Amino acid sequence: MNTTLPTTLAQASPSGSGLLMLIAAGVALFVLFAAILFFASRYRRCPSNRVLVIWGRSGKQSARCYHGGGQFVWPVIEDYAYLSLEPLVIDIPLEGALSLNNIRVNVPSTFTVGIATDAVLMANAAERLLGLRADQVREQAQDIILGQLRLVIATLSIEEINKDREKFMGLINENVTQEINKIGLELINVNIRDITDESGYIKAIGQRAAAEAINTARVEVAQADRDGATGSATAQREQTVSVAKEQAAATEGQKQAEQAQRVAVAQLEATAISGEAESKRNQDIAIAERNAETIAASKRAEQEQRIKVAEAEATAVSGENVSSAQIAESNAKLAEIRAEAKRRADVATAKATEAIMLAERERELARLAKEQLAPQEIEKQRVEIAAEAEAEKQRREARGQADAILAKYEAEAEGVRKVLEAKAEGYRQLMLAAANNPAVAPTLLLIEQLPKLVAEQVKAIQNLQIDKITVWDSGSNRLIENKGGTTANFLSSLIGALPPVHELAKQAGVELPSYLGTAKAEELDGSKNGDVDLPPRRAGKEGRDG
Repeated sequence: MNTTLPTTLAQASPSGSGLLMLIAAGVALFVLFAAILFFASRYRRCPSNRVLVIWGRSGKQSARCYHGGGQFVWPVIEDYAYLSLEPLVIDIPLEGALSLNNIRVNVPSTFTVGIATDAVLMANAAERLLGLRADQVREQAQDIILGQLRLVIATLSIEEINKDREKFMGLINENVTQEINKIGLELINVNIRDITDESGYIKAIGQRAAAEAINTARVEVAQADRDGATGSATAQREQTVSVAKEQAAATEGQKQAEQAQRVAVAQLEATAISGEAESKRNQDIAIAERNAETIAASKRAEQEQRIKVAEAEATAVSGENVSSAQIAESNAKLAEIRAEAKRRADVATAKATEAIMLAERERELARLAKEQLAPQEIEKQRVEIAAEAEAEKQRREARGQADAILAKYEAEAEGVRKVLEAKAEGYRQLMLAAANNPAVAPTLLLIEQLPKLVAEQVKAIQNLQIDKITVWDSGSNRLIENKGGTTANFLSSLIGALPPVHELAKQAGVELPSYLGTAKAEELDGSKNGDVDLPPRRAGKEGRDG
């Protein structure tokens, strides 16, 4: 009996060690499965229309916000919640807002806002909107928008609000965006439905503009009827200039629209690139953490299994030294496994850090391109378009002015030519009529010019201011040879200073008709010397008048 018992125990021990190994493997598999279930239950994925907010652990930020991807939430020490990114439509029934010129206006409008996906704005939304219902968020945004809308209207006059809608919308976007960003919201769209005032000032402005347009149209129609055929060339030129201006304006508007589209596309691409890089970075970090944790758990399970197997084998063999050696070897392997796990974790961390830095670099490059390069490129294109439009306008105006001046000079030259041709024809007819007596034609021409000659003579004394004439006379010479007094002699000498008609005719080589009278040779000689006397009959008459 005593000799067979050790043999039986020796035969039974291999089967017992196999059972222990199976039990240990089952326990390890159960632990591994439980760990996988645990990690899966604490891993939270973030859909594209929400923001995942995780808080609890102490750090630089009160909460961590993620858009897209997924994150592991530690039990007990961390908790999580979601923020919805769905747009909120807010009706703003603004009435009685006071404008710059103290006129109250009604500006009913609709604003569309939503939680932003920018890192800073998501943090603001997590601090101020987490846990609030949609109607509570809408109420807060409505109060902020109402205040900013009243502030913008107070800085503008009725004319600026009614005419310059682009400036009005720009101020609204700027002021409202700055304020709602403080609570993590961004402005998506603004729709101004109508602008009215209680006093009817805007309606009166429209009526005045319509009346002015009607009056201007009537004036233009009247001017067009008055000008008629003579203004067709001018109208054609103005039409060409106007078409060129409108085409230039249309081209400029198209370029501005393309510019705005490019800027918007660049902004959306920059935002998409930033979001994709952020999601990729978060995904890589999460994957690296999960892999490191899985490897560590697996290695710990293998370590425990090997330790137990080594202890069982050492007990079965009953060799303390062998067991100690196996334990030492197991510890060495465990240290190697830990070192390998740490190395892999460090490598994963380094790769994740590198991915983060690359994403931040791309985001910074996109921001610089948006803030610095894009405005400069836009300004350059705007200046080039404006310069080309101005140059084309000046060229067309110069061509139109040159055409008008050329037409004017051609018309004047044609008129002068026709006048000269008419005069030449008249002179030819006159010469034909006086063919029998050649001296008649020059005489008639001189007679034709006599009124002008007399008018030129009269101009010599017409500017003399003779309001009162005082003649000092001693009385002894009251009547002189011409039977006139001193006053008459003064006037006779004044009129006689003019060149006589007969002298002018003689200088021209023309003999005047007999009904104009004759002049003696000595009288003509005296006129040449400057001594001109009136005929006795005329002098006597003036002397009596004097």
